[in-house]
Amino acid sequence: MKLPEAQLAVLEAASANDAQPIDRLAEETDLDPPTVAGAAFALEEEGLVGVTERVETSVTLTDEGHEYLDTGLPEIALFEAAREADGETDLGSVIEAADLAGPQVDIALSNYARKGYGTIESGTVTADADADPDADPERRALAALAGGESIADESVLDRLASRNLVERHETTHREVRLTDDGITALMEGVETADTVGQVTPELLTTGEWEDVEFAEYNVEADAEEAHGGRTHVLRRTAERVKDVLVGMGFEEMDGPHVDADFWINDCLFMPQDHPARTHWGRFEMDQPTEIDDLPEDLVERVRAAHRDGVGPDSDGYHSPWEAEFARELALRGHTTSLSSRYLSGFEVGELEPPQRFFSVEKVYRNDTLDATHLLEFFQIEGLVMAENLSVRDLMGTFTEFYEQFGITDLEFKPTYNPYTEPSFELFGEHPVTGEIVEIGNSGLFRPEMLEPLGVDCDVMAWGLALERLLMLTHGFEDIRDVHGTLVDLDFLRNAEVVY
Repeated sequence: MKLPEAQLAVLEAASANDAQPIDRLAEETDLDPPTVAGAAFALEEEGLVGVTERVETSVTLTDEGHEYLDTGLPEIALFEAAREADGETDLGSVIEAADLAGPQVDIALSNYARKGYGTIESGTVTADADADPDADPERRALAALAGGESIADESVLDRLASRNLVERHETTHREVRLTDDGITALMEGVETADTVGQVTPELLTTGEWEDVEFAEYNVEADAEEAHGGRTHVLRRTAERVKDVLVGMGFEEMDGPHVDADFWINDCLFMPQDHPARTHWGRFEMDQPTEIDDLPEDLVERVRAAHRDGVGPDSDGYHSPWEAEFARELALRGHTTSLSSRYLSGFEVGELEPPQRFFSVEKVYRNDTLDATHLLEFFQIEGLVMAENLSVRDLMGTFTEFYEQFGITDLEFKPTYNPYTEPSFELFGEHPVTGEIVEIGNSGLFRPEMLEPLGVDCDVMAWGLALERLLMLTHGFEDIRDVHGTLVDLDFLRNAEVVY
């Protein structure tokens, strides 16, 4: 029998009495472990050796895990500060008292209610008197792992891993033992075969490749796992949404993330004393604080609509309206600011119906973090400008759009918006939980919005949540599995866009 040199070395070093680890065989044969493993698998195919393997998993703390082991988990710091405040307390004050900053704030908010430490609603935080931070399973697990102990509860380890506080390391141990056929082969004698591992230019030019023996290539041998870069599933879904809307005849809009409150809210007939326009609902800019280039004639028309309404059947709000507030800069809370820019003619010039526009862009809201809300997310904005539009046209557009993603069970619910009438919300069924999930808001723009912008035909519009669409197509239940502090890397590496 003839064998390649590496296989012969492993066969001779293997024992029939004791299974030998790959590393020990590598030392005895002076070969590297991957070469020994490949030779062992080849010998196993010939029945000359047996290869057994076992996988051991170890868990170690990350740098962030060590930090929280020393300083405490952010949610516990928030709880202790809230408990010391004794009662319902302003969230900002508790965060300051807990000495939390940057990403730690988001982490504390996302885990506080989940662990039963209390509630966070409308900017107010409460502490549950029965909560016991010392019994926090994640806190105790960090301490146990640091002390060299093992954790039996896989759900706790999963949570710590998702928070990037621990890392799992899987180690595969392989052992090789001679079989009876292997012993027989050695007794009968085994020679080294002159084999070639790969074709070289010299073999081809000299013609020697016709006479040499090529080593068999084991396609089942282990290879190092590599995770190459790939486009984020949310970005790929956004591109798919764009393809669908372009295919439906829409043209893409573009505009600033930081904009004047005038374009974000005033043009949408949103009263300046609306709760969403306070510091609790928006991110205002500190530097610069306001915009200069607003069209004065449009500003005056919008002001008049707010104060007195439009036409004989509209009274307006009769509430204070200040141009200074309209000029203040903030991160846009919705991409409907782009719709107001385009409809006014300010962005691309005066528009003549029919027109169809859309955008898939990021928006920013001062929301409480939970499974369906983040401080920033993507909104699918759209508008159709035409004569004699109705709710049926709007519902038909949604039906056609969502069918492209396999969603055919849409439900509609009437609602109220300051800038649309009639208005309705869209809902879809979650494929895993069966719950009805809100996925968007829509309606026909009111005359109080359109007339100041100089639009004298119907405009139907909507704002849909890109992340909610992803929830319905892929079945995940927490928006933070896609982006945020709890992102699921395995999901991002393996998820495919649903067409």
